[in-house]
Amino acid sequence: MNDYDIIIIGTGAGGGTLVHRLADSGKKILILERGSFLPREKENWDTVEVFQKDRYHTKESWYDHKGKAFQPGTSYYVGGNTKFYGGVLLRLRERDFEQVEHIGGISPEWGLKYADFEPYYQEAENLYQVHGSQGIDPTEPQRSSEYTFPAISHEPRIQEIHNELQDKGLKPFNLPLAIRLNEVDQLMSSCIRCDTCDGFPCLVHAKSDADISCIRPNLTTENITLLTEAKVTKLHTNEAGNEVTGVETELNGETKIFSAKIVVVACGAVNSAVLLLKSANDQHPQGLANSSDLVGRNFMKHQNGAIVGISSKPNPSKFQKTFGINDFYWGEEGFEHPMGHIQLLGKVNQDMMAMDAPKFAPGKFLDEMASHSVDWWLTAEDLPDHNNRVRVEGDKIYLDYTDNNTQAFDRLMNRWVSILKSIDCGNTIIPLSLYFRKRLPLQGVAHQVGTCRFGEDPKTSVLDLNCRTHDVNNLYVVDGSFFPSSAAVNPSLTIIANALRVGDHIRERLS
Repeated sequence: MNDYDIIIIGTGAGGGTLVHRLADSGKKILILERGSFLPREKENWDTVEVFQKDRYHTKESWYDHKGKAFQPGTSYYVGGNTKFYGGVLLRLRERDFEQVEHIGGISPEWGLKYADFEPYYQEAENLYQVHGSQGIDPTEPQRSSEYTFPAISHEPRIQEIHNELQDKGLKPFNLPLAIRLNEVDQLMSSCIRCDTCDGFPCLVHAKSDADISCIRPNLTTENITLLTEAKVTKLHTNEAGNEVTGVETELNGETKIFSAKIVVVACGAVNSAVLLLKSANDQHPQGLANSSDLVGRNFMKHQNGAIVGISSKPNPSKFQKTFGINDFYWGEEGFEHPMGHIQLLGKVNQDMMAMDAPKFAPGKFLDEMASHSVDWWLTAEDLPDHNNRVRVEGDKIYLDYTDNNTQAFDRLMNRWVSILKSIDCGNTIIPLSLYFRKRLPLQGVAHQVGTCRFGEDPKTSVLDLNCRTHDVNNLYVVDGSFFPSSAAVNPSLTIIANALRVGDHIRERLS
């Protein structure tokens, strides 16, 4: 009863998509998810519960390099962190797969190129019902075909800003959004274009996450077994150390051992590294599959931040997150280095404003500001650093991380504020130009990548190009861990596309 062909640990963008790819293979598949299904409840759309009280984030503590505890912004449910993502699924740019010189250092070349991922990007966009349009973004990579689902329209105030940016010579483009929205026939649509999407779980299941798109549609398949609230604590190997023979799991207060011909770890870049490190044995004293001493190293999470600009004009938009800007992705005149990506955020409200406002700020004032705000998310690339790492001491998880490439991020933020001021987002309702800026702190790990990089040389990588560990023949890692660099766009689509690619390899291996 405990023997399977394939065990997949984790149900997020990597693990969930891999389940979809392998579901019709006829192989006996066990899915182990440490969380439960996320409850459908009115609190799904409650800002105070979701953001102020962290209702759905894990309550565990991680530690920074100084030993200071923090609560990570990560969640354990079927679907993983895709339950909370904003649904922006961007492809890496073609140059992102090459070696790139940044102001802060070098972004390394990938062992595979954009052309290797392109057909899987196309499949991933169809699977997750990504709505978009091509031909506007100046950095857009080559596509084999147009988006299957049409771009989402802008609400009036957002369309106005879009047009003003175009008049400035910029090229705002429709964000590719993974959402179940049919603007022609509302009867065929799940999405209601609410203001509780970005960062919230979706009460009406309109977000195309890994749970809704990949896990639930396959649960009636006879060869698939899903166990929730099943936390994998250790991987056991044979005496030679070259094959995983047991997956130790805490389930219903008991310890169970499962086995399979193929074991896939897809716990997210941090927890996948933690599991391998905790699975050290005599043959793998530094951690499983860690002869390179690279498991947990080169942790990246992006330079991420937000700008909330208070405009003289009201912004009644509900579903605000509909366009992005890549005009400065590769730099600008006078700064010939990559800067990063800009996109609209989900609409902020009074309760979100209150999280960073002085406690004495009156609610009416915050509500007035929120009703005039236009909200932005900025991403710059952080670079792989051997010393930026995940490590474990007993049961404690440490993130030793020092920001890098910050000059590019700061320049992007300053540049964008100057542009916003020029299009009247600075004529505020009080006699000051207000731009609330916030750099995401360490606990913002939604874009975690890089802890088990892939490559051809076992001395400089943990995984081969099929994401199988160099050291253990039947062990794969299929999440953001495999990234050699972080690029400057959301990593989700590349994780999804890679899971489809690795799924094809696993199918062939077991055929």
